[in-house]
Amino acid sequence: MTLILKPGTSWADAWRRCGEVAPEAFRDDRVLNLHSGGWQLDGSVLHTVSPIDGSHLAGLPRLDAATAHQAVRAAADTHREWGRKPLAERKARVSAALDALTEHRELLALLLVWEIGKPWKQAQQDVDRAISGVRWYVEEIDSMVDGRAPLPGPVSNIASWNYPMSVLMHAMLVQALAGNAVIAKTPTDGGVACLTLACALAVREDLPITLVSGSGGELSEALVRAPEIGCVSFVGGRDTGGRVATAVADLGKPHILEQEGLNCWGVWDYSDWDSLAGQIRKTFDYAKQRCTAYPRFVVQRSRFADFLAAYLPAVRSLRFGHPLAVENPGDDLPQLDFGPLINAAKAKELGDLVTEAVSRGAVPLFQGSLTDARLLPGQDTSAYLPPVTLLNPPPSSPLHHAEPFGPVDTIVPVDTEAELLAAMNASNGALVASLSCDDEETFNRLAPQIRAFKTGHGKPRSRGDRAELFGGFGHSWRGAFVGGELLVRAVTEGSADERAPGNFPDYQLMPA
Repeated sequence: MTLILKPGTSWADAWRRCGEVAPEAFRDDRVLNLHSGGWQLDGSVLHTVSPIDGSHLAGLPRLDAATAHQAVRAAADTHREWGRKPLAERKARVSAALDALTEHRELLALLLVWEIGKPWKQAQQDVDRAISGVRWYVEEIDSMVDGRAPLPGPVSNIASWNYPMSVLMHAMLVQALAGNAVIAKTPTDGGVACLTLACALAVREDLPITLVSGSGGELSEALVRAPEIGCVSFVGGRDTGGRVATAVADLGKPHILEQEGLNCWGVWDYSDWDSLAGQIRKTFDYAKQRCTAYPRFVVQRSRFADFLAAYLPAVRSLRFGHPLAVENPGDDLPQLDFGPLINAAKAKELGDLVTEAVSRGAVPLFQGSLTDARLLPGQDTSAYLPPVTLLNPPPSSPLHHAEPFGPVDTIVPVDTEAELLAAMNASNGALVASLSCDDEETFNRLAPQIRAFKTGHGKPRSRGDRAELFGGFGHSWRGAFVGGELLVRAVTEGSADERAPGNFPDYQLMPA
């Protein structure tokens, strides 16, 4: 049956609603920057497109370096005023902002669908996790800030595009709750309208938020190196993260730098294949465009046939395509595993890496087709990549050691426990890992040798919510660990001799 765009979900509908809800932040075909006391019609406009169908979206107003420095100085002035406000007042204002986000939950989710290609259910989850997570902090913050003070300057946030609400907006609201002014750079690849609307709702409650757009290279001098900045929080790739890490180390600034790693799922002396089959499909959520995705399976060779018998049907069952395409106007939005990648360039890059890996010896075990996708007639499909599974990517391929950030799995068979551990530690540090084995004693012996912050026993691990801690080993993380009390501790000051749990150049300290 021919699919149609569900009525009421078009970009034009979403944009019109943004203008009705927050006219101060949206103008014609662009958003405004938020700094220096209000919404500013400044910056050179970069037009953006939707990964869903290549259509034009909001204009991204890119600031120059001088204006970014001005924004940082203004945020520093606001920071001093905000830090003097009683905790009860900060809690009330953050709670009011959360109420506003809840009221406009569906619009925020629809913006995420258009801007970063998230399926509807996953977009709603991103918004809901931000709201529920910060509400938990509002309830628990009193003991977390007892005996602590805000940082000497605002927190600067530079985050990737994949979780604008549950990672970036969540962090910003907790940072403000702890007594800091916050600055955020809009991710260039997507999320500008969603973040703009969320920030507009928050600043109506007088929260000290600055939101600016621009080139990372041009704005980093202000957002990372400016003396007014009290802490740098970064989520992104290792190349950019490495440059930020060098800058903050030189300046001695507090920092939280979450970077990518090759998260691996090991299979050793295992037999519960029905359970694993159910987990495999979930690993493809949002096309594996997550810092905690599992793109590598390391499998005991003697169990490889059984593994494939569980793996291949799960991958064949994946549903992907246009997140807003339905058969009839009254139908619910589709339950998809994933939609497009973040842009056409990423889809081409990853497709080329797959082709190159195969030409160098990788064996394609599964390769999906766009004919299997739920798409509108004649729509642009340049950002869509069907799922792919490769056996034994060669060491010369980036897919051997790096995270693909797309629906591409690699499988490596091994014969010994030593090979298993070496293959699972291929990227010198990861955020999460999992190991499926029947014997708990075997898991307890092998898991500590996997260089991941969290290792699941036959189940996936995630960033976690509320009190759950999060960090990484090796090059996957630099600076303070976060989650629960540690997130507040990372953006406040305690005693002079305090050592924050984290992964620093001169020490690594795990939470007690």
